[in-house]
Amino acid sequence: MIKRVFQILLLVVLLLAAAVAVKTWRTPSRQVAVAAVTPPAIDTEAAAKRLSASIQFRTVSSLDDPKGNNAEFDKLHAFLAEKFPKLHATLKKEVIGDNALLYTWQGSDPARKPVALMAHQDMVPIAPGTEKAWSVDPFAGEIKDGFVWGRGTMDNKSNLMAQMEAIELLIASGFKPPQTIYLVMGDDEEVSGLRGARPIAELLKSRGVELDWVLDEGLLVLDGVMPGLSKPAALIGLAEKGYGTFFLTLDTAPGHSSMPPQKSAIGSMSAALARLEAHPMPGGIQGVAAEMFGTLAPEMGGLNRVLLSNLWLTGPLVTSQLEKSPSSNAMLRTTTALTIIRAGNKDNVLPGRAEAAVNFRVLPGDTLASVEEHLRKQLDNDAIKIKAYPGNSEPSPVSPTDSAGYRTIEQTVRQSFPDAIVAPGLMTAATDSRHFSLISKSVYRFSPIRVKSEDLPRFHGNNERVSIANYGEMIGFYHQLLRNTASQPL
Repeated sequence: MIKRVFQILLLVVLLLAAAVAVKTWRTPSRQVAVAAVTPPAIDTEAAAKRLSASIQFRTVSSLDDPKGNNAEFDKLHAFLAEKFPKLHATLKKEVIGDNALLYTWQGSDPARKPVALMAHQDMVPIAPGTEKAWSVDPFAGEIKDGFVWGRGTMDNKSNLMAQMEAIELLIASGFKPPQTIYLVMGDDEEVSGLRGARPIAELLKSRGVELDWVLDEGLLVLDGVMPGLSKPAALIGLAEKGYGTFFLTLDTAPGHSSMPPQKSAIGSMSAALARLEAHPMPGGIQGVAAEMFGTLAPEMGGLNRVLLSNLWLTGPLVTSQLEKSPSSNAMLRTTTALTIIRAGNKDNVLPGRAEAAVNFRVLPGDTLASVEEHLRKQLDNDAIKIKAYPGNSEPSPVSPTDSAGYRTIEQTVRQSFPDAIVAPGLMTAATDSRHFSLISKSVYRFSPIRVKSEDLPRFHGNNERVSIANYGEMIGFYHQLLRNTASQPL
């Protein structure tokens, strides 16, 4: 009997091993074949100097003082007009609100739907007290060691300037787009885009504009960042997570610390927050994450290829490993972040109020309503009052991978970064592009910036920089993207 059971178990194991081997071997590559292209002639040194100069305009946006840096934006606008004369002579320029820019490059064929390239002019400030951690002046735009350094070089003036450089080159070559091309350059992306990108989207909607596709900043060309992948991974964001902050307040009777109650405001709030943090929202390899790993799996080697090609069997194991890393965990679920807590102002006084803030980044498929329901359940304290932040936003719709827009962007990435593997991905941060779901069903998020693991903290961090060689690739990417767009069949 025992021998019979052992034989059956062995047979099951052999069958599973055979199924895994066949599935791994028969999972084909999803990388599209593209024709090689000759990059345009770019004076990268001169372009780098123009990018350097743009960094010196301190276009830092502010939620509380929206007009505080208007003079810096005015200087940037004058600089752009001076350095890109052909673009400004050819495209129609509109200033929306205080500082947002909308450029229209009129197409020759009214039967073709227009497209939009997006970037933003504003930057985040330097965190107080970190100035000395920079190896350069963060607003000098210094060029050294083959890089342009400074706040905005990665987020997001390099995209903005590269788009303008590419269009200036195209106009000089006599290129005329068949479809209308919009350039959308917001001035408050870092504080929500409600004064820049959203009014531009609403204005275009009022004019009856429906965009074929939109490309904004987003995911990157990750070199050595994806475990098991020997080549860089260029990820095109199909969607971005929603933003949900909730402010919590718990009021109790204040008192003297010599006679504390069994449950204080601080203790009750802390216990509730601990329960919340210990019970995250459910997640898994599904939706955009499943598409991404399904595309990357055939390009991986060894055990990683086996595991990701057989998620029908290995899903729980792979998920448990991905959950251990904050970056990969964020792709699997709506995340919970405890960001603010305030209570008390004297060591011998029991405070009568404890306050906290919790920030959720909402996975497509979840909603702000389902997040708030989860929040109330896990806090498990009816005395805690919950107030939603007015700027909360639902997750964006998931854009298709079978659209003309995705295929064109994918083709261009393959041509511009031939050493990279291209795959769809999920943007875990917020961008201005979410406002453009109002006028397009195909909204994508990709920045043609090469980064290694050590570069990721530079976003909103210290020593932000972009290499001059990569900046040349960025210009070439947008140049080729517009050429490929023009050759799209109707």
